[in-house]
Amino acid sequence: MSYSFFEKYILIFRFFFVLIFFDLEISKTIVTHKLLFLKSYILNFKIIFQNAVPFHTFELMRGVKMLFWLLWRVWFYIMIALPILVMLPLLLLSIVSERGYPYFFALARIWGKFILFSMGFYYKVETVQDLEPNKSYMIVANHTSMTDIMLMLAVVDRPFVFVGKKELASIPLFGFFYKRTCILVDRNNAQSRRAVYESAQNRLNRGLSVCIFPEGGVPYDESIVLDTFKDGAFRLAIEHQIPIVPISFGDNKKRLSYTFFSGSPGLMRVKIHQHVETKGKTLDDRKAIKEEVFQTIYKQLVDFDTIKA
Repeated sequence: MSYSFFEKYILIFRFFFVLIFFDLEISKTIVTHKLLFLKSYILNFKIIFQNAVPFHTFELMRGVKMLFWLLWRVWFYIMIALPILVMLPLLLLSIVSERGYPYFFALARIWGKFILFSMGFYYKVETVQDLEPNKSYMIVANHTSMTDIMLMLAVVDRPFVFVGKKELASIPLFGFFYKRTCILVDRNNAQSRRAVYESAQNRLNRGLSVCIFPEGGVPYDESIVLDTFKDGAFRLAIEHQIPIVPISFGDNKKRLSYTFFSGSPGLMRVKIHQHVETKGKTLDDRKAIKEEVFQTIYKQLVDFDTIKA
């Protein structure tokens, strides 16, 4: 198949027209259709380039791709701030007292879902065991992306509190609510780590659940499937005799990793595994439980990797 000069550049223009307006849709149905359109135009691109598009065009397209990645990342940060500004009065009212946290959590879930869909992400959840109402859990998952927070809020509907690094509190607007509703930890400060246990115990005593990413951060080496787990989440779960809920996020690294010029809209697969019981367990069982949870999440990540999204 051959294309005239005019037909080639019409196809290029149509490709970028679809790409520009792709991020502006938040409906899951529309995003799905856009992905199908996007796939067809990518195939058209392959045909075009096989028909002797000059080398400088490749360089031009690479530059355009970098530009779109840049704009897409800027769009992400705008989407973080926009719903906070829209819901600001309600958010402020919800953090006046601790009793308002369930209302804050409901608003946070709207915030998380809005960001995911506005970025062109949609999620598919496989649940092996549901979370029961009015019961506390220790929720743990692999940590690979800035979107892990949003996706966790989207897929878990029982109120929980994040344990996260204190550096996020410096993010304008987001940090204001983050430091007032989450448990902050300075991993370089032993006293801060001890304070986390006290704060987490207080939230668990109030009937809330706690969410910890037990890797302790995002691995710098993106080839690492799952980094070593820290003890904190498992110690707390055993001390309070609450079930551990392992969750595997299959595609977040591919969708929006910490590598700036990377990522793409698309599917985010999630699996909520069978809960790991701690009733009757002691701190002597901590390592065995930690290894069981690690292997559960790791094996699912490997399975996700064999079946591309």
